[in-house]
Amino acid sequence: MTSTITSTIDLDRDGRQTGYLRLPHSVHRSAYGYIPIPIASFKNGDGPRVLLMGGTHGDEYEGQVILSNLIRSLKPEQVTGQVILLPMANFPAADAGLRTSPLDEGNLNRAFPGDARGTPTAQIAYYIEHVLLPRVDYLFDLHSGGSSLLYEPTLLISINDEDRHATIKRELIGKFGLPFVLLTNRDEYGGYSSAAALRQGICSATTELAGGGSVTKGLPARAGEGLLNVLRHLGIVSGDARPVETTPRIFSHESHLFASERGLLEPLAEPGEDVVKGQPAALIHQPETPGRPPIELAFDVDGVILARRQGARVERGDCLYHLGIDEISM
Repeated sequence: MTSTITSTIDLDRDGRQTGYLRLPHSVHRSAYGYIPIPIASFKNGDGPRVLLMGGTHGDEYEGQVILSNLIRSLKPEQVTGQVILLPMANFPAADAGLRTSPLDEGNLNRAFPGDARGTPTAQIAYYIEHVLLPRVDYLFDLHSGGSSLLYEPTLLISINDEDRHATIKRELIGKFGLPFVLLTNRDEYGGYSSAAALRQGICSATTELAGGGSVTKGLPARAGEGLLNVLRHLGIVSGDARPVETTPRIFSHESHLFASERGLLEPLAEPGEDVVKGQPAALIHQPETPGRPPIELAFDVDGVILARRQGARVERGDCLYHLGIDEISM
């Protein structure tokens, strides 16, 4: 089935182009309107091609800032091949500053492979997977913790010995310059962008860059330089990849700690900290019942905190901590 989304730029043309993907959207206010999804392309002859995405979740701002900076600073003559950028991939969500789209509650990073005639989020997912990904060799999807999580900057990468991209993925681990790396086991049947990349035979990686509903001072510059370092290493952007001083800590498994009751969260540990099983993790206060002692939660594994919940109010089932466990070397 053919996508209804059209592009105002010609992705086959050399040079720098900026414009929009037009997703037809008929509503009471605008019978023949469209949703404008920002897109940019830098193409210079033949060579490796990459798709860079931010705003897959609309309340994750670091990727949007990094790609906006790159669109302004990158020059076509620096590129060999092509760089395609979607700074606000799920535009309705990014425009509203929400994780999911206000039009259909769609979570783009759960919506792949999408539906060419589905909801707006499903149509965006379909276009990315079936139109953009077949044009490229690499996908880097820049996430952060959004409104509800605060991450120590982390690289997430799916890798196994049968992966034909395993060698290059191991090389990329040391080029991003992020302090933590989590090896995931997401397969090709999932709704994530990384699963879409697997289905299309593309090498991909995802970041989690701070978050907390804001942009951390200096992080876009540091993480943006790490992204450029990766693009230099791949030969897409001119210049030699620079040595990275940070030796990342690599984890082969992950764990989560969830709220057991609703209330007000008092965290007892922060991102980047090493923790041990049985260590106090958080208190959940319930001030609506005077005199009730807080609920005490403890970590149930040894590990390192990749992220903690941002915001005090929690409901049963909310993720309070994301941990990396089983540290390895590569």
